[in-house]
Amino acid sequence: MVRDRIAVLGAGLVGLYVGGALHAAGAEVSLIGRARMRSYAEGPLALTDLDGGRVEIPAGALDYALDATALADAGLVLVTVKSADTAAAADVIAANAPQRPVVLSLQNGVGNVDVLQTRLPGYEVVPGMVPFNVASPEPGRLHRATEGGLMAARTSALDPWLPAFAAAGLPVTLQADFVPVQWGKLLLNLNNAVNALAGVPLRAELSRRPYRRALALLIAEALRVLRAAGIQPARVTKVPPHALPTLLRVPDAVFARLAGAMLRIDPEARSSMWEDLAAGRRTEVDHLNGAVVRLAHQAGVPAPINQAVVDLVHAAEGGPLPSFTGEELYARLARADG
Repeated sequence: MVRDRIAVLGAGLVGLYVGGALHAAGAEVSLIGRARMRSYAEGPLALTDLDGGRVEIPAGALDYALDATALADAGLVLVTVKSADTAAAADVIAANAPQRPVVLSLQNGVGNVDVLQTRLPGYEVVPGMVPFNVASPEPGRLHRATEGGLMAARTSALDPWLPAFAAAGLPVTLQADFVPVQWGKLLLNLNNAVNALAGVPLRAELSRRPYRRALALLIAEALRVLRAAGIQPARVTKVPPHALPTLLRVPDAVFARLAGAMLRIDPEARSSMWEDLAAGRRTEVDHLNGAVVRLAHQAGVPAPINQAVVDLVHAAEGGPLPSFTGEELYARLARADG
């Protein structure tokens, strides 16, 4: 028997947005998160997007809990915890979902599925991807601040829930080989650290060439590492991965003309890594830029630029928020490259 209920484990901004959209479309959804997010779930909650869409969820309509007992009758579990919490999330699922639901990882990074699968033998664990940023511009509203659609590895295990995602305005594109997709997304996620170190909103950062040149250094190095490792990253935006460094380096006016979609971002949206620094939480830098560094070690090639960013973000954790100018950040990374 297929259980219809969807549980979202780690219902932060992204998990609440996805879970809330599924609920509003008629799906049975349970949200499991931390106390600091409870006010969003207790509502009323508005879900908005770049295209002017707005969904209103009445107060008290969402099933939100701080404990994992809701996993017991779930047929599908969406894992949206930060990468550092993946092992703990797997243990929570194992302890509370003996019915072995399908587990869909909607996390940043490339190693989470391996962790989940290792700790959840016998469960169907599916890699997935959320390409868009979710911001909270005001209390009681979650805003889908960038473009992109959900993606997941091709498997019939997800078939019962695909109509629910489509009805929620979150259709899932299925891919036969998901490792290239994960690396394609990770290339874009390298900007999380740049944004965190810049201390300005995403649109302002990407509108300024010096910041984009810093990001181009990170992506170009990551592409060299991927070539050495024999991995071809997938195209997850309109721009092919190999063309990203060149595009990022062009003057501002040219970039705005050629890459307008990349600047179609809510003016106040920031990366989740900046949000973590602002809240005094540990970041995912070890699972993003750090993943490039680890792959470089395995492939026997250097990755000093991404290592420099890892070091800068760790230095900022627990301290004052960084505010590098684009020129300062580019100079630091260029020096790291020798």
